Amino acid sequence: YQVTLGANLVYLSADARYAVQGSIIDLKTRTNLTDAARAELRRRALAAIPEDQMIVFAPRNPKHTITVFTDIDCGYCRKLHSQIQDYMKQGIKVRYLFYPRAGLGSESARKAEAVWCADDRRKAITLAKQGKPIEMKTCENPVAHDFKLGQELGVTGTPAIITEQGDLIPGYIPPQRLRQILDQLKAASPGVQG
Repeated sequence: YQVTLGANLVYLSADARYAVQGSIIDLKTRTNLTDAARAELRRRALAAIPEDQMIVFAPRNPKHTITVFTDIDCGYCRKLHSQIQDYMKQGIKVRYLFYPRAGLGSESARKAEAVWCADDRRKAITLAKQGKPIEMKTCENPVAHDFKLGQELGVTGTPAIITEQGDLIPGYIPPQRLRQILDQLKAASPGVQG
């Protein structure tokens, strides 16, 4: 039996006497079944979040959708966002969720809350990622939910990119290279939609 504990999968014997933690590999197909199960968990979890609970930058006709767990103060998150127009030119829709690496209650978390509470979230996240001041508003916001979800999905750093297929790609990837990766992943699993 497979048991899900957040982002972790544990396998139990039928009598619940033995537990195995680690990857299950299908040696015939050379497929890591545990990675596939984790990807499906991530895909389903993100599909349950409406886009109005994210900050979205999208081209007119996106070819790919990624969800990025981001930290306002993370250098590589800032680099990724500075190229947001290039990602969109590659046909990539970018959906942001917040993952303040220093935790809830940190300065990054407060900035994330202020971005969410801004009248224009897209403008506010752009200014914040440029290191420019934004009005430090507070309101009901998804920052704590996003952070907890990121932990449950195995996010350990930022930026953390999750594909339509549920694959977790840690770190910054340049726009053109990311498009190549996304094309390959989509070709490998044509039935999966974000």
